Amino acid sequence: METLWFCLVAVMIAMYVVFDGFDIGAGIIHNFVAADDAERRKVLASIGPVWDGNEVWLLAAGGTLYFAFPKLYASSFAGFYLPLIIVLWLLILRALAIEFRSHIQSDLWRPFWDVVFGGASLLLAVFYGAALGNVVRGVSLDARGDFFLPLWTNFRVGAEVGILDWYTILVGVLAAATLTLHGSLWVALKTDGELQQRAHRWARLAWPVTALLTVVVTIATFAIQPQVPGNFARYPWGAIFPVLALAGLVGMRLWLRLETERNAFLASCLFILGMLTSAAFGLYPYVLPATTGPEFGLTIYNTATAGYGLRVGLAWWIPGMLLVAAYFVFTYRRFAGKIRLDQVGHY
Repeated sequence: METLWFCLVAVMIAMYVVFDGFDIGAGIIHNFVAADDAERRKVLASIGPVWDGNEVWLLAAGGTLYFAFPKLYASSFAGFYLPLIIVLWLLILRALAIEFRSHIQSDLWRPFWDVVFGGASLLLAVFYGAALGNVVRGVSLDARGDFFLPLWTNFRVGAEVGILDWYTILVGVLAAATLTLHGSLWVALKTDGELQQRAHRWARLAWPVTALLTVVVTIATFAIQPQVPGNFARYPWGAIFPVLALAGLVGMRLWLRLETERNAFLASCLFILGMLTSAAFGLYPYVLPATTGPEFGLTIYNTATAGYGLRVGLAWWIPGMLLVAAYFVFTYRRFAGKIRLDQVGHY
């Protein structure tokens, strides 16, 4: 049951990144891809009906993590207190920017919220990537499974680390490039005309950066976290996950060249799923490794709730996720097609 719930949490986090990732990516390029206020409104309208629903995956993943691995939840929320508060503020600022920008007709008001939206989206992508980097690298856990990290120490990977070092910053930059690519493909899928062509250009610029950083981060991960190459050596079948990521990366390049927006966006989804499942497979059974020694690491076995609770929770999780899936299928089917200016509404 512990392994099953580890897989479920990993998939839910990956689904959050796939769905809310294009919202964040659209925010990153929002001020650069749109030439005027009408086009900025179209970019916002491309995510308007779904962005808040996409964040349900974050809440669901957090709730599932709390239920299935309560010790991990308690330890990580105490240790990552500062970055979690920063992420919370960035989420709030993005929501305020989307909802407030069109409430007042002013040459100062709208540009202000556009800058807030773009800046919060970029920083959110970087912090999400840095968070993943911290989980892969490990933190300075003690014998009780507790830790607290400063924002940075000496920017080196070692026993006493900070939230930001050269590795976590590198993963943060990769996350920003990946979500910029993902968001550009979404905007290209949902728009037409000059706006679509500019989104295509941003995607073509972001692809080589993402590909290069993927290679660099992969090499760095194998160098600093021995659990990852060890798992891939012990279980060769796990190579399917990086193969999926590679297929997504190559597919994006191919369909970008052909300007087939839907296939390119789906390839981006596959790339993100492949990368995140590769990270989860590489860390298993750890949910939070320790830089202070492998014996201090948090695993699915020393952080999971009781077996009976996991079994009962699964009985409730399945119908709940079926309802979520049905809601998403209905929403995205209703929202299919290109955005037209007469559909923009209050954005």
